[in-house]
Amino acid sequence: MAKRFNPRENSGKILGRLEQEILEILWAKGEATGKAIFADIKSTREIAITTVLTVLERLSKKKYIQKIKGESVFIFKPAYTKEEFAREVSNEMLKDIFEISTGGACASFVDTLADTDPVELDRLSALIEHKKKELERNK
Repeated sequence: MAKRFNPRENSGKILGRLEQEILEILWAKGEATGKAIFADIKSTREIAITTVLTVLERLSKKKYIQKIKGESVFIFKPAYTKEEFAREVSNEMLKDIFEISTGGACASFVDTLADTDPVELDRLSALIEHKKKELERNK
């Protein structure tokens, strides 16, 4: 039997599990020291502070968070709100998918949205109508 194609198998996720966890903490708090972030994560699982600090550095290099020099420690804060981050990531991923097949991608998006959040279909429809009107005005 042929192996089923699994696109997730060959493509990396935008964020690793710990990166996601750190960003969630920063989005909730607004800003925090590495030690405070470590304390939050340590309360739910075993982890070394050096691991947390390494991931904070990685997120800073990716420009997902800002690293600000405090009096005696660095303060970390998100470079984007959660909504801004999700929008940027979604935008870039959709561009990549549309390069393969715009029609197939749109159909899959609508099907997935209907399966996961049917209420959002109405919002999507309204967004499409708004964008159509905007494009007409700009002609």
